[in-house]
Amino acid sequence: MNAALDSTAQQNWAKQAVAKQRDFFESGVTRSHEFRIAQLKQFKIALIRYQDEIAAALKADIGRPPFEAFIELNTLMDDLNHTIGHLHKWMKPVKAKTSKWAQPGTSRIEYTPRGVSLIIGPYNYPFLLCMQPMLGSIAAGNTVIIKPSSLTPATGKIIERIAKEYFSPDIVQVHLGSTDITDALLEERFDHIFFTGSARVGRIVMAKAARHLTPVTLELGGKSPTIVHSDAKLEIAVRRILSGKMLNAGQTCIAPDHIFVHAPIQKAFEQKMVEMLRQFYGDNPQKSADFGRMINDRHFDRVKGLIDPAKVLAGGQTDKQDRYIAPTLLHNVSLDDSIMQEEIFGPVLPIISYQNLSEVYQHVKRLPSHPLALYLFTESKSVEDEVLANIQFGGGCINNTVVHVASASLPFGGVGESGMGAYHAQFSFQAFSHQRSIVKSAALFDIPLRFPPYKNNVKILKALFR
Repeated sequence: MNAALDSTAQQNWAKQAVAKQRDFFESGVTRSHEFRIAQLKQFKIALIRYQDEIAAALKADIGRPPFEAFIELNTLMDDLNHTIGHLHKWMKPVKAKTSKWAQPGTSRIEYTPRGVSLIIGPYNYPFLLCMQPMLGSIAAGNTVIIKPSSLTPATGKIIERIAKEYFSPDIVQVHLGSTDITDALLEERFDHIFFTGSARVGRIVMAKAARHLTPVTLELGGKSPTIVHSDAKLEIAVRRILSGKMLNAGQTCIAPDHIFVHAPIQKAFEQKMVEMLRQFYGDNPQKSADFGRMINDRHFDRVKGLIDPAKVLAGGQTDKQDRYIAPTLLHNVSLDDSIMQEEIFGPVLPIISYQNLSEVYQHVKRLPSHPLALYLFTESKSVEDEVLANIQFGGGCINNTVVHVASASLPFGGVGESGMGAYHAQFSFQAFSHQRSIVKSAALFDIPLRFPPYKNNVKILKALFR
């Protein structure tokens, strides 16, 4: 679509795009298992064919190292293979217990497609976070309109090319361009909207959806804490925290945002962090092939402004021309520092000391939203149980970071302002489906107590069901 079209033309285009897909959906073609599987298998062929071009686009857009691009594609392929292998089972009606008021009879839950879905993708994982929801929507029997981020044009073009070569526009359409295109689409009535991005824009999407009472899945973010207790295995904790944080140069919604380290091990922990950072990226991380870049100048300036030079433990170097911010550790950080007031979304990691876990709980309660993720390093089951009982969060790991997002068997999503709804594999299928309740009653006879005149029916029923 031509992004230069005026607002009236854009709105007419959006209306026609949605109407075209709605007509196709209402034909009933998408409802069969055979049709859905055929689309998913086509998608798999596309992923295999375009894997090198996808990696190159990710490198061009956001400096994604080849290994991180592989992780992104492999995560998507795992989800796709799992969905292809299990879709037939997911589509089957689920038996349910039948109420005494519906006897004799049976009950079931059917998963039916919603209709036309809209997916609005982010810039940080521009391929995965458009295509993973897409495969869930197709698996559920819907049609899909995708709006990739305008900040990642190379990846957007690859997504558009895959859609044109492997799908009919009746089923998948991709529309590139600025926020004007998004605004035009959000004026239309969809049957489900899936958005990944900031809470600020999530509110806008939800408000637009509310005009049509359209259900939404919102994958947002927030400040995700990491807790390192005194009994943690430091070498493992440090390695896994840094790898999770510095993935995609910190531009990951579930990256460890800040660390609470138990005071008795603080010095040893900080020393190992500095050593591990050097092992990962060498003395000059800017020359490392394994470290990415900030998406644009605006985000570069924002993250750079969060670095207090007086509190730098390691890193701190920046190069605006290269959009490079060094992997940076900050220590002696206060909860009142500016870096603790917003999600960092960059390669800067504050370290905060705590004496007891109650301090951590109080801090987390002060955050504007529940964390999207939480990471705890401990060898104590009692500490694990205590932390999980006291902090509400979307999902997380014990003795690891970020890997929960790569499991096709686990739902991924936030809670409160960090998100609404969950997805991945079967959970994506469910997110894009309507759960329809069906009671099938036998026509053999009726129980007279159900019908007027009621007379003494209440007394009889109380005697029967007491």
